[in-house]
Amino acid sequence: MQFRPKRIEEPEINLIPLIDVLLMALIFLLLTTSFSREAQLRLDLPSAHSQSKMQPATLRVAIDAQGQYFVGGKALLNTTESVLRQAMAEAAAGQKHPVVIIEADRRTPEGAVVRVMDVARQLGFVHLTFATQKAAGGSPP
Repeated sequence: MQFRPKRIEEPEINLIPLIDVLLMALIFLLLTTSFSREAQLRLDLPSAHSQSKMQPATLRVAIDAQGQYFVGGKALLNTTESVLRQAMAEAAAGQKHPVVIIEADRRTPEGAVVRVMDVARQLGFVHLTFATQKAAGGSPP
């Protein structure tokens, strides 16, 4: 009979083999990685001495509070879509993609602004912007 109690051994983690495996993996990765440099294209671009910048062609369309159109500073006879289309096409003077600047009074009917946007789209003018005015005193009205 055995009267001695069994000894329970504590589990032990040996880190030395783990470190050896990680170092070997690191050495393997360093040796197999290629550090090639990509061929770079060197360009000697010409320089320009001109100071002027090309300004994009603009087409201003103003709309007053009553919905009256002014294309290029000239008032239109009536507010029909066909008259507006013809006036915008003439004011563009053959330019393919002018920037259409819409200047509308704050009391302008929304339909008048939408009509200008729709005519511009029909003419192929895709660059639209709205002119705004900075409020006096820096705060919105």
